[in-house]
Amino acid sequence: MLHTLAVHNYRSINTLLVPLGPLNVITGANGSGKSNLYRALRLLAETAQGGVVNALAREGGLASSFWAGPELVSRRMRDGSVPVQATQRDGPKRLRLGFAGEDFSYAISLGLPESNSGETRDTPSFFALDPEIKREVIWAGAVYRPAAVLVERKGPMVRVRDGRDWRLLSQHTASFDSLFAQVGGDSHCPEVLRLRELMRGWRFYDHFRSDAEAPARQPQLGTRTPVLHHDGRDLCAALQTIREIGDPEALDGAIDDAFPGSRLQIEAYDGLFSLQLRQPGLLRPLKAAELSDGTLRYLLLVAALLTPRPPTLMVLNEPETSLHPDLLPALGRLIIQAAQRSQVWVVSHSRRLIAALEQYPECRAIVLDKELGQTQVLGQDSILEQPLWRWPD
Repeated sequence: MLHTLAVHNYRSINTLLVPLGPLNVITGANGSGKSNLYRALRLLAETAQGGVVNALAREGGLASSFWAGPELVSRRMRDGSVPVQATQRDGPKRLRLGFAGEDFSYAISLGLPESNSGETRDTPSFFALDPEIKREVIWAGAVYRPAAVLVERKGPMVRVRDGRDWRLLSQHTASFDSLFAQVGGDSHCPEVLRLRELMRGWRFYDHFRSDAEAPARQPQLGTRTPVLHHDGRDLCAALQTIREIGDPEALDGAIDDAFPGSRLQIEAYDGLFSLQLRQPGLLRPLKAAELSDGTLRYLLLVAALLTPRPPTLMVLNEPETSLHPDLLPALGRLIIQAAQRSQVWVVSHSRRLIAALEQYPECRAIVLDKELGQTQVLGQDSILEQPLWRWPD
């Protein structure tokens, strides 16, 4: 389980330390920075997939992703005594992301290429604006200490701790590749492999399709599907997999909780799976193409949350979208059930869903606010109220 998420110099986030529990509900007013916090977590996941540079490029490049305000917002700026103005920067401009886990913790620092690197090229590179990975560190425990460092990367060099000494693993690591891509398969650093596989297992659900042409409404070729695709295209196969090798009682209970007296059926013909929902009072079951957007979306969430292969971290971005308010308590109970097998993040605007989730004793409500354009966690008014975190040097 992650205990702390740390973000520095990313969009509306100057510096943010978020304490985490088994179930985390991220909420706040529109424009408070919920989406930026969610995107920062996705960027962290991309480091293990080898796609963090491409992900930043899709966001408009690293330069446009930097926090646009001053490095330090002073007390006098906050009370209006002086205008918001640039302050002297202590070091180079970096986007930094990190998390503290139970066993291992990780941090990455990205920056723009050095303009005076001394390199001479006959032809300038077309990729001169690509961000570079400047620093990566994996350490034991939750709080960074030099003595706890297990693997570190400085520029192109990667080394791993070997007793009281260090073993050099790579001297020419590409600036656009994470150490997970370079040394993730090296038998001398199992920590990298373990952390990489853990982060690759994180699941993000924020783009379920429910339109008339959505794949989930069409008959689909079915194979065993313990993990629902992020857009829900393999819904029928995922539901049938839960019925056969997962928890069929929980599946039937989740359907009955939301639609009392209803039963879910999966039909198979020539390898094509189709979904039907039998409801009280109707002479025939409703096919997937006939279901409302909200009903289909609820079934997609059921398939995601009752997965027979629970991840270490599952993130739901505004799961209440298209759902009738009366469905939200049932969804809340389903999320609470999932939080007993996985760490769960929920980004939500819905007060009714938030109230349902807060019934869980281990639910941590994180309310975001914005002051002078800077995203903050409400209630973290002093350093003593923040989780303990140190960035690597």
